[in-house]
Amino acid sequence: MNEPLASKYRPKTLENFIGQQHLIGTNGPIRNFLKLGRIPSMIFWGPPGTGKTTLAYIISQNLYYDFYKLQAVMSGKNELKKIIEKALANQQYNKKTILFLDEIHRWNKAQQDALLPYVEKGIIILIGATTENPSFTVISPLLSRTKVFVFKQHTEKDIFDLLKKISKVEYPEIRINKKEFETMANLSNGDIRSALNILEMATTLALAGQEDGKKMKVTNEILENAIQKPLYYDKNGEEHYNIISAIHKSMRSSNPDAAAYWVERMLQAGEDPLYVARRLLRFASEDIGNADPQAVILANTIYETCQKLGMPECGVPLLQLTVYLSKAPKDNSAYMAEIKIKQDIEQHGNLPVPLHIRNAPTELMKNLGYSKGYQYDHNLPNKKSNQQCLPDKLKNKQYLPKP
Repeated sequence: MNEPLASKYRPKTLENFIGQQHLIGTNGPIRNFLKLGRIPSMIFWGPPGTGKTTLAYIISQNLYYDFYKLQAVMSGKNELKKIIEKALANQQYNKKTILFLDEIHRWNKAQQDALLPYVEKGIIILIGATTENPSFTVISPLLSRTKVFVFKQHTEKDIFDLLKKISKVEYPEIRINKKEFETMANLSNGDIRSALNILEMATTLALAGQEDGKKMKVTNEILENAIQKPLYYDKNGEEHYNIISAIHKSMRSSNPDAAAYWVERMLQAGEDPLYVARRLLRFASEDIGNADPQAVILANTIYETCQKLGMPECGVPLLQLTVYLSKAPKDNSAYMAEIKIKQDIEQHGNLPVPLHIRNAPTELMKNLGYSKGYQYDHNLPNKKSNQQCLPDKLKNKQYLPKP
């Protein structure tokens, strides 16, 4: 049985590890921990396929620690108890123990509480891996005793280079053009494991095609069959910007059906839901503003919901928000005011604050006229002074429509 590419090419040293240079580069904290010969308990937080498990294994090999891995969804206190017993035994020989807990967010509070005292006493060095925000999924006492490291999605160039390198070794008889490599890298969504699986499926289909007298080549048609998702959506290309434009303009036109359709198109093509949530949050302020201040509050809440749920669960909250924003009254006055104010700042530079609205905490400042003539609005019969508050050059300027 052939070993899957994702397993066969799993890096075994930092030198072969791809990406995360902010963690393992020359001045990266994890590289420095390994130089010192000791590491703290840590939480690795990041998207799937970014090397969290691999880096934990490399750490254990570099330090010759006893290494145990638990899958949180398949384990609990009983499995933890067995590892604790081994860790206590290791202490007699001054050998340290690493527990790598994958998907730590799936352990409930009681399970995490059971782990806490052993992490606190250093009996176990915990490396927890999660795709969820640990602020919401890891109990505070455990979080305070660990260091959180954020893993970033791999760049498409990193994945492109890796696929090209591996294909030359594994599939020298199969032709893969640059465009197909780029498609595989793009649709892997920064997930190396996913990219290698796509390469493996595509080359298998190419080999199968030879039986029908076809040339061994990975084509766009083969990739469609291997990936089973639309290939016309390029996250960095024109279609990406076309669809996000369609979302904005559909909501601006108060068309919830069209807006929901375009949001779902983006999600089904593999777009990061947080990107969509950010765009909707911006729209809530730019196009709705004070016509419905609740819109920004709801948009921010849905953004946080997407952080907690991830895909596919956060799809429904995103559509809920899309429909709300589409139906809400529209007001872009804050957005237009920002544009006009930026133009004046660029044209006039740093205009001075009028003397009468400056504070005068010292006698010298009072003598220079600071605060002189200022009217305290609360002391006026109608509570409104209409005094000048803009610089002299702009004193009659109006950026916002009058109520």
